Amino acid sequence: MTDTNKTAQLSLNGETYELPIFSPTAGPDVLDIRKLYAQAGVFTYDPGFTSTASCDSTITFIDGGKGELLHRGYPIDQLAANSHHLEVCYLLLYGELPTAAQLEDFEARVTRHTMVHEQMHNFFRGFRRDAHPMATLVGVVGAMSAFYHDSTDIADPWQREVASIRLIAKLPTIAAMAYKYSIGQPFVYPRNDLDYAANFLHMCFSVPAEEYHVDPILARAMDRIFILHADHEQNASTSTVRLASSSGANPFACIAAGIACLWGPAHGGANQACLEMLKEIGTVDKIPEFIARAKDKNDPFRLMGFGHRVYKNTDPRAKVLKQSADEVLELLGVEDNPLLQVAKELEQTALNDPYFIEKKLFPNVDFYSGIILEAMGFPTSMFTPIFALSRTVGWISQWKEMIADPQNKIGRPRQLYLGETARDYVDIENR
Repeated sequence: MTDTNKTAQLSLNGETYELPIFSPTAGPDVLDIRKLYAQAGVFTYDPGFTSTASCDSTITFIDGGKGELLHRGYPIDQLAANSHHLEVCYLLLYGELPTAAQLEDFEARVTRHTMVHEQMHNFFRGFRRDAHPMATLVGVVGAMSAFYHDSTDIADPWQREVASIRLIAKLPTIAAMAYKYSIGQPFVYPRNDLDYAANFLHMCFSVPAEEYHVDPILARAMDRIFILHADHEQNASTSTVRLASSSGANPFACIAAGIACLWGPAHGGANQACLEMLKEIGTVDKIPEFIARAKDKNDPFRLMGFGHRVYKNTDPRAKVLKQSADEVLELLGVEDNPLLQVAKELEQTALNDPYFIEKKLFPNVDFYSGIILEAMGFPTSMFTPIFALSRTVGWISQWKEMIADPQNKIGRPRQLYLGETARDYVDIENR
């Protein structure tokens, strides 16, 4: 950020205070209120922090009005069309696209860290068989600090680097193990001859009894899902990771905190909610009824997977993922899957309905990712774990940036207290 030499004036109780104004490289100017309490004795009030910049960052920029998402300045549609997930990981972590030699080295380091400590297999068996995979994921990732003591010192740059590689490499393995455990199948070890996305699909869907070949169309669609969910600026889970790390907590605990936050249906659970909505609709002939309900302000029903809180235009990630969804559905077909038939018809109805066009309620990334994952054969309970392993690199990049920031201090939000003022304790017999 740059000092604009401009200030804003705040008049309060007959006093005037000067608030510095900073300008970012993109986006709106910000008021610096760090000294406001010391000077004026007041806090600001901003529930949800929707008007407050909690940090400065060079990683991701979003312009919701334009439907723009940039990673280190590169548009997300260009990255999804021309790059692959591990190259995007490198970009997010280190700030620039890698050379061929740098990418080869990075891929080799990630590939050789995909196995988890063998004793972690026993950890899984402590969970009930019907445990939600996200519950398992939160517990196992948090427990990584008990297995990898040599990468928990956040003051050591080398240990931060090792922890970063380990988390990116092992989250697909842990997520696949959570899935296998939930369906009662044996764990499948990672394979170094497969790329990142293909390896994840192999660990999820192969069994020891027979060969399993990953279709390249499915692997490419999976890779795009990883890319499109890799980072999304200062969202709820990323802010949770930053807040947890501000206390000096180890990286595994911080990422586990992010996973726990992501679990919420308003955040990472949105694509699962979308598929549950499609199940509620049930059949194509009921779509007009539910479209009418979505337009009725007095009806609590809402179309999940349409529109976005941030994007007031088309979600740029949805444009890319629609192509993958079409490719996957062409490969696997929708004829035998009523849910996918509903999804395709609902998409066309919404895209051509004047009400949805006027309200800019276009299908978002959650709609298309849910369709793809359903077609691949993932249960809805795995949608959010897949989101979590995709977002891990974003969380780590934000965590590393925060640790290196000289302005880093422990988070301490303020409050507008509306409770009782001081009062005396009353003995129980007199209450």
